[in-house]
Amino acid sequence: MKPLAFHITWGTYGARLHGDPRRTVERGNNLYGTPVLGFDGERWEEMKKNLKFPPRILTVEQRVFGEEIIPKVCERGGWEHHEAAFGADHVHVVVTSKHEPQVIRRLLKRWAGEELSGRWKLQAGEGWWAEGGSIRWVGDEAYLRDAIQYVRRQRASGS
Repeated sequence: MKPLAFHITWGTYGARLHGDPRRTVERGNNLYGTPVLGFDGERWEEMKKNLKFPPRILTVEQRVFGEEIIPKVCERGGWEHHEAAFGADHVHVVVTSKHEPQVIRRLLKRWAGEELSGRWKLQAGEGWWAEGGSIRWVGDEAYLRDAIQYVRRQRASGS
C-alpha cells in the first residue's frame, strides 16, 4: 500500500525520558497494541542522570521559527509539506513523499536542527533532538485531513 502521507513526530533531547509520568514507548517493545510504559520514578531519575546536557525545551520564538522553516526544509528534500507544529518538547510534520519515511524523519531532524543552530548556537556536543521518533502512515483522505487539523491546532504561531 502506498500511503498518501506520513505524520512524523520526534522529541527534543531529554525532554521525555522512560519512566516519565507522561508515559513513553520503548523502542524495542513498540508493536501495535503493546502497552506504553507508565510512571517509574527510579527509572526516570536514572535516565535523567545519564543525560549529557540539560533537556532541550524550545522557546516560543524557536517554535515559531521552526514552523516557518519546515516548508523550506521539505522543499529541499523534495517532499510535499502539509503541516508542521513545534511544541516545547516535540515536533509534528505531515508530508507526502515517495521516499522512505525513516529517511525523511532523519533529514527533517538534521536540517531543522541546522536551521535552529544557525540562529541559536549550541555548546559543543549538544543537540536539539532525541533519538528516533514516530512515523504514522496516512492511508486515506479522511485521515490526512484529520492529521493536518490535529497538527494545525498545536502550532506555536497559531496560524
